[in-house]
Amino acid sequence: MNSKRSGISSLAVVLALVALAAVVGYGVTQRGWFSPPKTEKVEGQSVQRGPLRISVIERGNLKAADAVSIKNELEGNSTILFLVAEGTVVEKGQLLCELDASQLTDKRLAQEISLRNADAAFVKSQKNYEIQKSQNDSDIKKAEQKLLFSEKDLEKFEAAQGERTNQLAKADEQITLAEEQHKQAESKLNWSKQLYEKGFLTKTELDADDLAMKRAGIQLDAATREKQLLDKYQLERTKIELQSGLEEGKRELDRVQLQALARIVDFESDMRTKEAQFKLEQEKLEKLENQIAKAKIIAPRNGMVVYAQQEQNRMGQSTPIQEGSQVRERQEILTIPNASGMIAQASVHESQLKQVAVGQACVVKIDAVGAKEFHGRVSYVAVLPDQNSYWSNPNTRLYRADVQILDGTLEMRPGMSCLIEILVDDIADTLYVPAQSVYRSGGDNIVFVAKAASHEERKVKVGRYNRLWVEVT
Repeated sequence: MNSKRSGISSLAVVLALVALAAVVGYGVTQRGWFSPPKTEKVEGQSVQRGPLRISVIERGNLKAADAVSIKNELEGNSTILFLVAEGTVVEKGQLLCELDASQLTDKRLAQEISLRNADAAFVKSQKNYEIQKSQNDSDIKKAEQKLLFSEKDLEKFEAAQGERTNQLAKADEQITLAEEQHKQAESKLNWSKQLYEKGFLTKTELDADDLAMKRAGIQLDAATREKQLLDKYQLERTKIELQSGLEEGKRELDRVQLQALARIVDFESDMRTKEAQFKLEQEKLEKLENQIAKAKIIAPRNGMVVYAQQEQNRMGQSTPIQEGSQVRERQEILTIPNASGMIAQASVHESQLKQVAVGQACVVKIDAVGAKEFHGRVSYVAVLPDQNSYWSNPNTRLYRADVQILDGTLEMRPGMSCLIEILVDDIADTLYVPAQSVYRSGGDNIVFVAKAASHEERKVKVGRYNRLWVEVT
């Protein structure tokens, strides 16, 4: 058994050595493992000398130089109910698009009711204001009349022929009458005494005359005291009362005027508030009516209808303009270009932006027209990058450039794709190499110059460049 195993092992070793020898032989004869290394010839591009055109070439689309933009002027989002077909030649005043305004119509009905309520409240506040104003005038007139009467009463009392003088004169008259009656009674009594002494009168008659004289004296004393009281107290009190009434009349007039002012301010404020509310409701109704009117978009001039290009989302997709589509406020729906001129609109990469300037000549080739070249001039270069380019590639910055086509034809239509070559410069004679043969290394520009069996690395200084060639200065 052991001898058998030893035989098998010896056979395996022999077979392995034979296989190894075969592999080595193949490598030596076919692969040249032990032969000198072969050198492959490096093929490159020859450096050229001659004229070099420096230009920026970009793809773009045609756009009308003078186009009327038709936008959705309804607030919020709206649905397109009717839309004229793209390419239709319309006349001024023709219906282009109709947006859904059913919700606005319902709001208008509710707003009309609110406006009528506000109008009624405003009219009511106006009438209340007029009533209060009339009441204030009456109260002020009444207070003024009362003050005037107080002034006249005091004037009547203190006048030369006034009430004070009149009352004093009456008191003097009463005293005068009492003095005369007292004198008459005294004279009669004296005469009666003489007649009584002669027996012509009785004692009773004499006593009656004596009583009459005493009565007249008492009346005289009473009239004198009455004048003294009148002059010292009653007239002075009446004067004070009249003066006080006059002052109170003035204060009353001031109070009435202030109260009238306070009341009228409240009513006037209420009226102004109701007026403001009425105007606000009226403005809301006018705005709704204006919005409803804008739901039907009318052609502002004659021309051909072109649908607006829609913004792309982050997925690079856009919703086409059509009936049933949703459009937001201020979104462009379509345009009516003017056939008088066209512009080619391109997006210039930020690496090429410094070579592009307004006024540069351009050559435009329109795909739909053929190989014919059209001439143009750069009319606009954006200062900031296009925001829409962020969605397609966040690392790319593109700047819009407009090229005015100088020799346009009727074959051109907005939206046609084109190739735009912006002519930056024409160098009469220079050295230039392919753009892909220049490398950056450590801040230097490097090219590789082919030799017989290898290549040589050289630093170069470069100048202007286009999409294919770089000038070597």
